[in-house]
Amino acid sequence: MVALDIFLLYSPGPRQVREWHLTLPTGSTVAQAIAASGILDEFPELAAGRLSVGIWGRKTSLRHELHQQDRLEIYRPLRVDPKIARRERFNKQGVKKSGLFANKRAGAKAGY
Repeated sequence: MVALDIFLLYSPGPRQVREWHLTLPTGSTVAQAIAASGILDEFPELAAGRLSVGIWGRKTSLRHELHQQDRLEIYRPLRVDPKIARRERFNKQGVKKSGLFANKRAGAKAGY
């Protein structure tokens, strides 16, 4: 039986990344890797909610079978919708000071 080398990554907060190197038997699933890592003991808030996981940046399910050198990632839920955050940043900067409106020629229309 060949063992799989798997990397498990989780970011509990901004600019913080935790990494685990796991050696699992062939045929292991994402759920088995998470259980073997002990991450749920260290971060109990993950056990409370539904986990969002991915392999190399692509979302997958807990039943997915892992392959050699997979990078398993556990994602945090977003606190703010990205569209709303962008809109708020734009409003905070001021309409006349950003993007196409930053350099306006005298007498020209906005954005030209």
